[in-house]
Amino acid sequence: MAKLTIDGIEVEVPNGSSVLQACEAAGVEIPRFCYHERLSIAGNCRMCLVEIEKTPPKPISSCTYPVADGMVVHTDSPMVRNGRRGVMEFLLINHPLDCPICDQGGECDLQDQAMGYGMDHSRYAENKRAVKDKDLGPLVKTVMTRCIHCTRCIRFITEIAGVPELGATNRGEHMEVGTYVEKALGSELSGNIIDLCPVGALTSKPYAFVARPWELSKVDSVDVLDAVGTNIRVDARGPEVLRILPRLNEDVNEEWLGDKSRFALDGLKRRRLDRPWMRRDGKLHEASWSEAFTAVAEKLRGLSGERIGAVAGDLCDAESMLALKELITSLGSTNLDCRQDGARLDATRRDFYCFNSSIAGIEEADALLIVGSNPRTEAPVLNARIRKRWLASDMPIGLIGDETDLTYATQHIGNAPSALTALRDGSSDIARQLRDAKCPMIIVGQAALARPDGAAVLAACWRLAAEIGALTPTWHGFNVLHTAAARVGALDLGFVPGAQGRDLARMLDGGVDFLWLLGADEFDTARVGRETFVVYQGHHGDRGAHRADVILPGAAYTEKHGTYVNTEGRVQRGALAIYPPGEAREDWTIIRAFSEMIGKTLPYNTLDALREHMTEVNPVFSRVEFLPRFGCSDLTAPAGDPAALSDAPLTPAIANYYQTDPISRASPTMAACTSTFAPAALAAAE
Repeated sequence: MAKLTIDGIEVEVPNGSSVLQACEAAGVEIPRFCYHERLSIAGNCRMCLVEIEKTPPKPISSCTYPVADGMVVHTDSPMVRNGRRGVMEFLLINHPLDCPICDQGGECDLQDQAMGYGMDHSRYAENKRAVKDKDLGPLVKTVMTRCIHCTRCIRFITEIAGVPELGATNRGEHMEVGTYVEKALGSELSGNIIDLCPVGALTSKPYAFVARPWELSKVDSVDVLDAVGTNIRVDARGPEVLRILPRLNEDVNEEWLGDKSRFALDGLKRRRLDRPWMRRDGKLHEASWSEAFTAVAEKLRGLSGERIGAVAGDLCDAESMLALKELITSLGSTNLDCRQDGARLDATRRDFYCFNSSIAGIEEADALLIVGSNPRTEAPVLNARIRKRWLASDMPIGLIGDETDLTYATQHIGNAPSALTALRDGSSDIARQLRDAKCPMIIVGQAALARPDGAAVLAACWRLAAEIGALTPTWHGFNVLHTAAARVGALDLGFVPGAQGRDLARMLDGGVDFLWLLGADEFDTARVGRETFVVYQGHHGDRGAHRADVILPGAAYTEKHGTYVNTEGRVQRGALAIYPPGEAREDWTIIRAFSEMIGKTLPYNTLDALREHMTEVNPVFSRVEFLPRFGCSDLTAPAGDPAALSDAPLTPAIANYYQTDPISRASPTMAACTSTFAPAALAAAE
């Protein structure tokens, strides 16, 4: 540890720290443009100047200068003030006077630091330079004349996202930032460069000229468009969500957010269900709530429980799933399922279906095997954490499945689950590396589980984890990576077939006479029996609504208070940012009202009472925002015969990253991304 004095304040920091980091530890603010704690040091903006005693008498950039024992630093001396004013004057020489029309206005680092550290006049009288804007695709808008060459965007795309498509060409005043060959940015994390840009050179293209930051109400919430549970901030004005930004959470998403989660918000106001509907003579007609409830109650009257079923969708909150489960159970049915893709998940133990190492725990792993998963499209933020660990340790990574660019080097073992058998004999390089590792990890994706031999794959991966030392009292290296935000919470609540109950596959093709779909749109609804009466409760007119006999309009995740459990089993809560449109209501209240109408009244009237009941059903729901780290002491494997592994190739769980749910399928921005980045998926859908 090095001891130094900063503006008369003594501080002790680890050796190797920069002077800027020491200043932050002392609580002294240092202006900066190019420095970012998660990116490599560039040292090219020179705004973080300080004066250090016993060094050459000149201002020194604090982000590049290492600390030393006994160092004395001055951050507000006349030399420092003059140096910063000079740097700011040079930065503004060519910066356009765009503040009144710039989308960065009001939250711009250049504005703030020009006010705090700049001069009150300029001595520059020549014409400003102009730079041609670059086309980076449908998400990121560029006004490159504003660029101050901090290179944050270049470093993020190269280091964090792992897609080195941005760079600088030319030198000096002629330097320009852009793609070397004009093309759209092919990264699922590209929107983060908007947050990183300290000026208005990179802004959100869909959000351009929409609102000013002081017009927006801001609500902390949780993203549900994948299973990572990224912490987000929802910015709304009146009845409309205008922007979604990431929040800092070191254990989950650090400060990053996937493009789909950031930009699919325009799907929240399109194809919405804002009133009940009933099907008469083959066509849907508007109805009142009482008419819709009466029609559903009439269909249920006299129906035996074994002919009633319910399916929970991928975006559901835990409150609504528990309410629906208890309603269906009260009707005498155990036909429940949350696995629309047919994944062979074993719900008897929580560590059979969770990401047990935790997302932050990836940074402790020293070897990794990925089976039937593409984390880059299934969980881009989690994939960035894997890349971060790979860069820091050159961690060996084996891959069973489609050989694709995951942004880090992998050893492709095969494209079928049968390749697991070869790993167990320890003859291959990756098998030896997994056995020699202190903290090996296995990640099993839904592509490996949602197939006939899914249970065998799950059991084989667990046994392999035990053999390579991934299951110890201090380390749990067996992980299931989900693609649905509601899946772990549903399994925690037991939203799976009970004794003698039918799963989704058996409920289809006439397996039940009454089917309640709670936001369930990710299966082939054409397979629902023609005589089956379908109730669809959801927020978008998607696949489930097209098949429904009665539609009950629910609330999207930005329109209700909800509890969600991410892939690692972390319980988090989203909050209401705007109210549901029209006559739509929060989902659990719809189910509670219907239960009272049919005389099966659920025992809670308020959200707090429902959440208290949730903790009684499963105590994990009392651990909000807290995820305990644990090892594995019980090596009993999940049900499944590891010898039944198939040679059939694994197919990706997600064919098109940009359209995976009703919200993103309704989004024009995601449609533009699909046509730009995934034209093959668009052609297949048409």
